[in-house]
Amino acid sequence: MADTEFDLIVVGGGPGGYVAAIRAAQLGMKAAVVERENLGGICLNWGCIPTKALLRSSEINHLLHNLDAFGFAADNIRFDLDRVVARSRAVAKQLASGVGHLLKKNKIAVFDGSAKLDGVQGDLRRVAVAKDDKPVASLTAKHVILATGARARLLDGLEPDGRLIWAYREAMVPDVMPARLLVVGSGAIGIEFASFYRNMGAEVTVVEVAPGILPVEDAEIAAFARRAFERQGMRILTGARLGEVRKDADSVTVTVEADGKSEQITVDRAISAVGIVGNVEGLGLEGTKVEVERTHVRIDPFCRTGEPGVYAIGDLAGAPWLAHKASHEGVICVEKIAGQDVHPIDWSNIPGCTYSRPQIASVGLTEARAREAGHELRIGRFPFAGNGKAIAMGEPEGMVKTVFDAGTGELLGAHMVGAEVTEMIQGYVIARTLETTEQELINSVFPHPTVSETMHEAVLDAYDRVIHY
Repeated sequence: MADTEFDLIVVGGGPGGYVAAIRAAQLGMKAAVVERENLGGICLNWGCIPTKALLRSSEINHLLHNLDAFGFAADNIRFDLDRVVARSRAVAKQLASGVGHLLKKNKIAVFDGSAKLDGVQGDLRRVAVAKDDKPVASLTAKHVILATGARARLLDGLEPDGRLIWAYREAMVPDVMPARLLVVGSGAIGIEFASFYRNMGAEVTVVEVAPGILPVEDAEIAAFARRAFERQGMRILTGARLGEVRKDADSVTVTVEADGKSEQITVDRAISAVGIVGNVEGLGLEGTKVEVERTHVRIDPFCRTGEPGVYAIGDLAGAPWLAHKASHEGVICVEKIAGQDVHPIDWSNIPGCTYSRPQIASVGLTEARAREAGHELRIGRFPFAGNGKAIAMGEPEGMVKTVFDAGTGELLGAHMVGAEVTEMIQGYVIARTLETTEQELINSVFPHPTVSETMHEAVLDAYDRVIHY
């Protein structure tokens, strides 16, 4: 009979949950994971990983149609949508099986089902596990981490139907390549899908209720990205409102109000990407001191809820809704439980990445947020057009922006748009973690020729020392 007594029970096997369980095992704790669907969670199975595989295919499609710029020629360029999707699913499957292997390697028990807090037994928490409404196990542990993630928010009138209106799952496994596509929402998810389908040849219209796209990003960087997308042929409507949605046999017509005008947009498919809601239902939170605010569980900087012995991490615990944030929270939470001396999580130092073409990456305060916080600023900018490696790669469209406190030299924020900036942002994350000032960054030697030199030049520019622009 399976063991039912543990030191830690983790509810949810996504990038927060399975990482927390592994770290607990490393620290000598007896851990269990309860997962109702797929190990690896949304990120690995239906989010971060498979979307990057799709985006890679779309980048290749773009390159194949622009070979002449590199001295090549090719005829009859085409793609097989089924094979593009199959590759994406195969990548997700491979990594999901890897998570199972890691849990087994670390001797972590895995229970297939849904978990619910089921009262207290002495100083232990009870957790009931069920599958298809049938009891699976009754587990006990002193500590329980809730890591149940989130799901797509539904917009009235634009509810996904699996055929004409898609959420992220349907958008990742399309049965047809739509000639015309509407994307509602211009956060990272919406922009990544818009970029994928545009680079695969679809006519794409993006509708956003906010005044600009990528609302959480620095306004200057978001505006740069918007111009790049529009040059690619993407149509973007901001400050927009959705009206009537009418479905026909094989198309959708949506009334959109923007810039004081109302128009009807007819497309083959529409994607709803208007945010997420936390999976708080059915967790047995009733009667506990766990606080839920706008579908997300409130936590402190060590991921503790108001209920002793109950913790929450990842998307369930609120923004930023990022896999690496969930993993980091999981590690900090477990190390605190184990009595280690750990730093509380600094959510301002979690980098954000959007894997469109061009990519967007950022960490820390935007220029506007820094001014609102009362800082006197020094701002640095450097364009990819001044970088030799970017030009040689055929990727001169991009820029790096740095935000420093004028008095202390503290790096308050860094913001990038351009090729592979998601691979570069970690340099500024490390700088902020080490509380680096502009002087250390100026004195650092960046290799040549690399695109990362733009990071150095953007620091130099903030202090009137830029060399190559």
